[in-house]
Amino acid sequence: MTISQAQEILKTRFGYNDFRMHQQPAIEAVLARRDCLLLMPTGGGKSVCYQIPAMIFDGLTLVISPLIALMKDQVDALRSYGINAGYLNSMQTAAEQVEVFRAVRSGELKLLYVAPERLLQSGDRFLDFLSTITVSLFAIDEAHCISSWGHDFRPEYQRLSVLKREFPGVPLIALTATADDLVREDILRHLSIPDADVFVSSFNRPNIKYTVEPKRDSFYRLLEFLQTRKDESGIVYCLSRASVERVAEDLRAEGYAALPYHAGLERSVREHNQNAFLNDEAKIVVATIAFGMGIDKSNVRFVVHMDLPKNIESYYQETGRAGRDGLPSDALLFYSIADVLKLKGFAEVEGDATQSEVMLRKLDQMAEFGELRTCRRRYLLAYFSEAFEGDCGNCDNCNTEFETFDGTIIAQKALSAAVRTGQVFGTGYLVDLLRGSKSQKMRLEHMNLKTYGVGADISKDDWFSYFKDLTEQRFLLKSSGQYPTLSVTKAGMEVLAGSRKVDLHKLTQVDLRRTAGEAMDFEKDLFEELRRVRMRLADGEDVPPYVIFSDATLIEMAAFLPQDMSEMQKLSGIGAFKLDKYCPAFLEVIKSYSEKNGLGSKIDERRGPVRSAAKAKRKPTAGDTFSTTYNMFREGKSIAEIAKVRGLAVSTIENHLCRFIADGRVRVDEIVEPAKIEAIRKALIELKVENQISPVKEYLGDDFSYGEIRAVMEDLIKEE
Repeated sequence: MTISQAQEILKTRFGYNDFRMHQQPAIEAVLARRDCLLLMPTGGGKSVCYQIPAMIFDGLTLVISPLIALMKDQVDALRSYGINAGYLNSMQTAAEQVEVFRAVRSGELKLLYVAPERLLQSGDRFLDFLSTITVSLFAIDEAHCISSWGHDFRPEYQRLSVLKREFPGVPLIALTATADDLVREDILRHLSIPDADVFVSSFNRPNIKYTVEPKRDSFYRLLEFLQTRKDESGIVYCLSRASVERVAEDLRAEGYAALPYHAGLERSVREHNQNAFLNDEAKIVVATIAFGMGIDKSNVRFVVHMDLPKNIESYYQETGRAGRDGLPSDALLFYSIADVLKLKGFAEVEGDATQSEVMLRKLDQMAEFGELRTCRRRYLLAYFSEAFEGDCGNCDNCNTEFETFDGTIIAQKALSAAVRTGQVFGTGYLVDLLRGSKSQKMRLEHMNLKTYGVGADISKDDWFSYFKDLTEQRFLLKSSGQYPTLSVTKAGMEVLAGSRKVDLHKLTQVDLRRTAGEAMDFEKDLFEELRRVRMRLADGEDVPPYVIFSDATLIEMAAFLPQDMSEMQKLSGIGAFKLDKYCPAFLEVIKSYSEKNGLGSKIDERRGPVRSAAKAKRKPTAGDTFSTTYNMFREGKSIAEIAKVRGLAVSTIENHLCRFIADGRVRVDEIVEPAKIEAIRKALIELKVENQISPVKEYLGDDFSYGEIRAVMEDLIKEE
């Protein structure tokens, strides 16, 4: 048995000329009948590492796989290659299972997929059956499920050590896409393969762009994200079943073919929705983590997390379902410190302090990822013990030049809160103190401190971000353990004494504290009439008015003037039940008002929920803001002057003007000094980067700005 046989099968059966990553050494180890552990990213081709040896060996390869859907996908794929494979699971009839056993006994099947429960049920009867045939290889797929330290622990996996005990001469290969050092050790120990060869391929997925956005107004941001991806397939993950249902329904209301998937749905519904997604009948599936493991859909272009995953492993595996075909894909995470605090309540494992500590540490690392201002890819790879030099140029942080401001006063408030409370409290308590919280956990003596409530004008999320910033800059020191506390460093004391200045990073979240009504054009008299209708209905049912409809929904009614029930249903906050129960009363008032004032429906002007209209009023469109910068530039104002007048960073103005280099309205020498242009051109050509600014900036040094480099890059592209 040689690797040349494996290469022949790779070419003739699978259609590939060359092995990827660690496929070849893993196959060589298996063919030499050595145990091995293979870590390879999603889409990297792990299954080939046991499928090819299965075709070379004389006997049966038994594959332990955790999900029925995965088994069927794998078997269907193998049969499409002309490879005899089968599976045993609870969905089959007795007659179908009998036929599978017959095919195994006769030697027709080369691979058999089973769930760990099926392998170990009914005592040792299945194992006894295996002892009557020739088993040439055991393959344990999704092997991270064996570890209680991992993100998808399954107790039945830990019983798989019986395989090496009962079949010591049969090689075993364990495969996973996600396992840190702790999980790897667990896999080797629980499978009783301590001397196994370990192959770790790169965890890097260079085609995936990682982006983290503040969670505020996340559904509107999701709609923005989807606007240019209407024909693409994607997965939207939510933490709870209720969130899955709500987001899926809201997306359908916005015209997207979105279906829900969670464990609470009937099995038939789950199967229908999954198949619709796999067959491109539905473009988006909104799901809990119950969806995805083993999904072999290659053209998933994006994965969105509406809520924070519990650990880096989960995040990496779920985002890895995008771009399996190697084409550019996106991973978008909506981050909030509130999610971190909420998940901490679920992270503790009752009666197991050690495991609780590990789970909490993993959650903290996930939070660190959400708050990063450095390369996200480098952080992910470092988590899996893989070095990555420089910046990736394909994450939001690598494509952003962060702005700072004088945050000395904010820092002094934060540091003072820590000192005045004895430096024995964590971030959450100090934020509540600064915001003047009246919660029961707030100590009475602390409510009399000067710092109590001095930060009430700053949101909770913003305060958490500032505390993180102060910790990163070593003005605060965070202790380890389950309940970390903050203490003030020597540098922090200098800030309190007024002898040291602090620059904090400017937060980019949109301020959503203004009501939608302040920003949206709507019929105010009609709005008041609708409020009276709402009050009458609320009084009749003895409920608060907002239970009937929110102000936002009434504002949409007053803005878009729906004239029938089908148009009313297009507004935010109106489901089928409320449509039938309440809307006739509102519709009557709207139609009467419209007729009296000579108005008609404006429903075609609606492009999203009311919050999207509100944001559009507050924030100019990209075209507007670029044109404003361009016009001011043509009026003779310098880049610095434009930045000052518009309240934007110089780098932002430079980026605006770079947009006009492509069509010739701005020349590169109007933005960049002629002496610098040649040096930047030379660096771009020598480094051979494609649309990556950071490597060039690092190469050229501080005398060259990101905007100058981008301008020359745009000029080169225009020439080409």
